[in-house]
Amino acid sequence: MKRYYWLLLSAAAVAPLAAQAQTTPVQPPAGALQAASPTGPWSLPAAVEYALANNLNVRQSQLQAQNIDVALLQSRAALLPSVNLNGSQNWNYGTSINPLTNVFQNQTTRTNNFSAASQVTLFSGFQLRNTVRRNILDYEAALSDVEKARNDLSLNVASAYLQMLLAQELVRTNEVREASTQLQVDQSRKLLKAGAVAESNLLDSQAQFATDQFNVITAQNQLAIAKIQLAQLLNLSEAASNSLTIETPELADPTEQALADVTPGEVFATAQARQPEIKAADLRVQSSLRNVELARGAYYPRLTFGASIFTGYSSLYTLPTTQLDSARAIFPIFPIDPVTGQPSSTPAPFVALTPFQPIFRRTSENVSFGTQLDNNLGKSLQFNLQIPILNGLNARTNVQRAKVNQQLAEVRSEQARLALRQTIEQSYADALAAQRQYLASRRQVEALTLSYRNAEIRFNNGLLNGTEFNIAKNNLTAAESSMIQAKYSFVFRRKVLDFYQGRPISL
Repeated sequence: MKRYYWLLLSAAAVAPLAAQAQTTPVQPPAGALQAASPTGPWSLPAAVEYALANNLNVRQSQLQAQNIDVALLQSRAALLPSVNLNGSQNWNYGTSINPLTNVFQNQTTRTNNFSAASQVTLFSGFQLRNTVRRNILDYEAALSDVEKARNDLSLNVASAYLQMLLAQELVRTNEVREASTQLQVDQSRKLLKAGAVAESNLLDSQAQFATDQFNVITAQNQLAIAKIQLAQLLNLSEAASNSLTIETPELADPTEQALADVTPGEVFATAQARQPEIKAADLRVQSSLRNVELARGAYYPRLTFGASIFTGYSSLYTLPTTQLDSARAIFPIFPIDPVTGQPSSTPAPFVALTPFQPIFRRTSENVSFGTQLDNNLGKSLQFNLQIPILNGLNARTNVQRAKVNQQLAEVRSEQARLALRQTIEQSYADALAAQRQYLASRRQVEALTLSYRNAEIRFNNGLLNGTEFNIAKNNLTAAESSMIQAKYSFVFRRKVLDFYQGRPISL
């Protein structure tokens, strides 16, 4: 069972760092043109910068912020008067009402209507201004969400980067063990030929060599998985993923004073003032207060002012006209009979006794398009006052709902602070545990190294069988693996604490 202990330990060595990272769904490659990837091995700052420029989660958060910015622009524009122009052209057949004369006419008619209208809200319970102020707060909260997405991605990239470093370290360690076991097999074969050891020693060495080979393959598989995870966070293409390599910096070993300069309380006090999730939660509390004021605005009257202008054209629109003519009045003359002294019954020739007189004839004529637009021009001004009395308690229930949402926003703000404090406390506790585990593992490695060297000498001299030698070797291997794992776990947790203090992520 001892010979399989290293196999199980190496298989689980990368798991803690994977669980420490915040879960981020793997995204498909972006269709947009990506930034140029660095040439040569990737450093951690370069990986973080590239991921921030190409990750789709961050891009999605940015687009959501842009959407809220558009809503803010629209709410500001709502403070301005509305102005609209309207125009229409109609053909009426058969009996219809002439819109300009309101007379029924049985004739094909062409009409044009043109109007312009403007309206401005003078008072609406300050709802328009409160909408603008609320949208400003929502936009600032959305920008904080973008920053939080960037922070989460940075931590995920750092975790994947360290996970890949750990996997590379495990590969190197297992390859060294494999080479050492190969030498052991060769030595056992020589001792067997010389008759110095039993055949079981050679069989035990060969079994251990097979186990070490399996451990190397397992570590290589873990390295391949860690490489894929980092490439997915960076949103690399297949070709770039296959050629991905990272720098291997020298990481300082944890010491007893490695955490002496930080405390959870100090880190939380700093992070509370810097972390975007806290700012976003506080901004949404303020936004919920504006929503309450916005809902209360429905209690107040609403006053609007409007103005409009109208004109139109009709093909049947005519104007009555009077045509002037003239003629002279012709009257007959009846002469006086000289005998009787009476007018004669036989008229004399007609004579004109008056000058030319005017004669009026009633007609109508069509009116041109431009003239009709001038003649039919109408204007209007209006004030509209709406006083809410009873509307199914909509205003009251909306206010109550807004107050409940305000309380929910306050609870979420407290939850954000609680989650941040718990994350910092957990990171500090994990870092402290990793520090202690590393120090204990280092002392264990030092003791087991001496024991292994003594066992190796005894085994080479035929004084120790292969089973006991393999036990000593596996004990040392397990201690070294535990020390490496504790070291990388401490480095990541320390980087988390540094990040919450506002320090850049670097190794």
